[in-house]
Amino acid sequence: MIIIYGAEGSKMIFRNIEFHNVAELEAIPGMGGWRLQRFPEKVRNCLGHKEHERGRFYSQKSVGCEIRFATDAKFVRVSLSAIEQDGTVLVYKGDFFHSFHTLKAGVVTTLHLENPPKFSSVKAECLKGRLFSPNIWRLQFGKDTGISFHHIDSFGHELRPPKEDEMPKLTWLAYGSSITFGGDVLLYSNAYIEQAARRLKVNVLNKGIAGSCFCDEAIANYIADCKEWDFVTLELGVNMRGRFTPEEYEKRVRYLLKKIVEKRPGKPIVAIGIYPNGSLYSLDEENPITRDNLVFDELLKRIVREMDSKYIYYIDGKDILTDFSGLSSDLLHPSDYGHIIMGENLSRILKKLLGDIFPSLIYTV
Repeated sequence: MIIIYGAEGSKMIFRNIEFHNVAELEAIPGMGGWRLQRFPEKVRNCLGHKEHERGRFYSQKSVGCEIRFATDAKFVRVSLSAIEQDGTVLVYKGDFFHSFHTLKAGVVTTLHLENPPKFSSVKAECLKGRLFSPNIWRLQFGKDTGISFHHIDSFGHELRPPKEDEMPKLTWLAYGSSITFGGDVLLYSNAYIEQAARRLKVNVLNKGIAGSCFCDEAIANYIADCKEWDFVTLELGVNMRGRFTPEEYEKRVRYLLKKIVEKRPGKPIVAIGIYPNGSLYSLDEENPITRDNLVFDELLKRIVREMDSKYIYYIDGKDILTDFSGLSSDLLHPSDYGHIIMGENLSRILKKLLGDIFPSLIYTV
């Protein structure tokens, strides 16, 4: 198996294209193309707790990965394939939505993209994005499947990766559960971390792992060793309810925080408690999941307090998801509406917490 490794922190340049949120490009024999992997193989293969190893395959989904490039070509063709099941692609030119596409599982699909003709009919300052230069093509992948990249045809025109001044200056790494992953959103751009990132004018690295946010030692070491991010959020607890004792939860969270502080001193770390969910209001007063919600949140607050660092913060999940009807009917995962509310609230809170450290943070609604 051939694997192309990116620089530390998931920054990957291959064939003059930037692969954002991609730690490795993996050539899979017999399938063709290069699979976009958010985590290195050595991390993916260590995920899980006892018989629960779903993190090993959810970590292979290409959610939040982007293909970014610039070219003078009027037309480009991008060939991609979805691997396990059908997938989605949102295409942007700079900050502007361009088109939506569906990829059929196991089928190479070629997207035919045209430089927006209306761009040439307006004043250039109208197009100067808050995040990305209008020169940059961005193909953003949803949460459903792994994605393989095959080829870009620019019809003889040069391809190049984005320049530093064509992209956001700050990068946020978001680790968490299926909620951070983007579970239950119909459109990935509505996921709360994407909504918050746009309001804050930052890049975001989606390192959510559906059902498997266990603060694994391999994950802790990976985040700590990652050199690309400027601040990190850790949405913790919801996947550990009913699986871990309070003692084991505390042990894993302390390791995660201490490892990041040790390797990335002076970098802001924001720990987020469990978001509101149905178990908080269970009719069964003896429900162990309800108990874990409360116990784990209190432990997280205490751990942050005891670490006594001006760079470690705690946010109560109830301050982010402020409308219970923002949940989908499973009373656990937010709907698109809920994610948008969360993005608005989280961006406002992060601006308040981190604005003195990063004056460039922008929040507007």
